[in-house]
Amino acid sequence: MTYTEYVQNYLKQQGQGTPIYTDEIAETMAVDYGINKKKAAAATAVAVKRIMDKGNLPDLRCYQKGIYYRTVVTPFGEMGISREKLIANKYLLPDNGYETGLRLLHHMGLTTQMPTEHLLATNAAKDCMRYDSKLDVSICPPKAPINAENKAYLQTLDALDLLDKAPVDAQNPFTILADHIRQNGLRYETLLYYADRYYNRKTIIRLAHTASQKEVGI
Repeated sequence: MTYTEYVQNYLKQQGQGTPIYTDEIAETMAVDYGINKKKAAAATAVAVKRIMDKGNLPDLRCYQKGIYYRTVVTPFGEMGISREKLIANKYLLPDNGYETGLRLLHHMGLTTQMPTEHLLATNAAKDCMRYDSKLDVSICPPKAPINAENKAYLQTLDALDLLDKAPVDAQNPFTILADHIRQNGLRYETLLYYADRYYNRKTIIRLAHTASQKEVGI
């Protein structure tokens, strides 16, 4: 099988709207053909260009350099690339970030207001908050580097930290948070550990209020 045939078969297996990264194609090619990554990257680039130029895959589109997707015509026009998957791949996966801000509070049922800003805490944000205009999402650095073990804990503490900064209109916000902690199998001692190390005194006090809902069975 030629490199072009290999790449074309790979592209055919991808779902419509799914971001396709040439770096990932090159990585699999390097393994399957036993070649180095530099050669695989060059072969992938040539193959994709050839496929596009010859129209071998008429539904293949270029989003930007190194990122492609397959489209389909719908009653509303041609389907674009999945923005949600682009955001997830760039800022959230694997265990690299999580949703925070007012949208987090809305999704948790703490506020009925749905804010327009989409804010993510992510390891990709180094020093300060910034806006990614291409993906229409804001990113900010987390309180601590995010990993699989602490992600849910930091997100929950973010919600506690935001309670006095958001239009919270739930009648029993601490009960909602206590339910969230229970449903996600989080441990209060671990929450306290992260709160004490990375958050302020108000967050620790709110965590205590949340724990008291658990104790009295509210």
